[in-house]
Amino acid sequence: MPSEPGEIDRAVALLQAGELVAFPTETVYGLGADAANPAAVGRIFAAKGRPADHPLIVHLPADGYLERWAREIPAIAWELSEAFWPGPLTLILKRAPAVPGAVTGGQDSVGLRVPAHPLALALLQAYAGAGGGLGGMCGIAAPSANRFGRISPTEATHVRAELGEAVQLILDGGRCPVGIESTILDLTAGDARPPRLLRPGRVTPEQIATVIGVLPEIVSREQADGTPRVSGSLAAHYAPTTPLRLVAPERLAEVLDSLQQTGRRCAVLCYRPLPDAGATHALRCLPADPRAYARALYAALRELDQTAADLIVVEDLPATPAWVAVADRLRRAACGSGREADFGKRR
Repeated sequence: MPSEPGEIDRAVALLQAGELVAFPTETVYGLGADAANPAAVGRIFAAKGRPADHPLIVHLPADGYLERWAREIPAIAWELSEAFWPGPLTLILKRAPAVPGAVTGGQDSVGLRVPAHPLALALLQAYAGAGGGLGGMCGIAAPSANRFGRISPTEATHVRAELGEAVQLILDGGRCPVGIESTILDLTAGDARPPRLLRPGRVTPEQIATVIGVLPEIVSREQADGTPRVSGSLAAHYAPTTPLRLVAPERLAEVLDSLQQTGRRCAVLCYRPLPDAGATHALRCLPADPRAYARALYAALRELDQTAADLIVVEDLPATPAWVAVADRLRRAACGSGREADFGKRR
């Protein structure tokens, strides 16, 4: 909860005035604005340096607000919201007429979720109780509170370091317990076909199938034509400023030795102890558990990005379903750092 009394009331007043407020969700910290106010939404894009056609996710106080934001809501949307909300699942639905194009990137669809963090829920409920912004819509648009394409923030200090005075208020809720962005599921086809998984996250396809009786279709970049644009779907995203390489575990020692012989300072992120860790410029060893790894990932990347290393070398992850979401973030981070993700696999 907020460290000072009255911070939620202040946050609500700022949001209703069209200003920006950063707050924690269970996934990452979000940069919030009144989702029904195009001018306020524009401040998000300006602060982040985000392309105007890149849609935002709207956070709601409860699933009872869905019909204010979406139309032609299929039955499976209600089933999924009952099962996973509050929680790290974003549903892409056809937008209601009152939803401004600024928040959807000009599309006819909108991304919606109810976050599970107690501070985020307290803010959303207080916001709704105070009238909920323009038109009484009661939605807060909140992409990750960082510069576009860079490492998502999982602590309040990350937000201030990224955005400085561009954000009026940061609600500090500690480190985000999930640590990577929500699963995104496209339901715009209605009940006629299986939903499409547009971004992996904590909520897995198998968990979704237990609720709706069918596995979602996994949409690759090659198949993405005709699907809604969504947050975090670009090939390059979540990236440090230092070049990042993914290296196959069996090649890690060999690649590090080769790089060090050239005099390059290597920061290393791994999930197993290195036999010769003393030779590295900086080292972070994360838990060999996908949920614990995800929780610590972005903070670790930020730390390594600040070590003045020439290169961040990341031990590639196991190719199993449990690791899919964090592997997705690392592949995009490697691409976003300006180099190929599979360095060390082809050398």
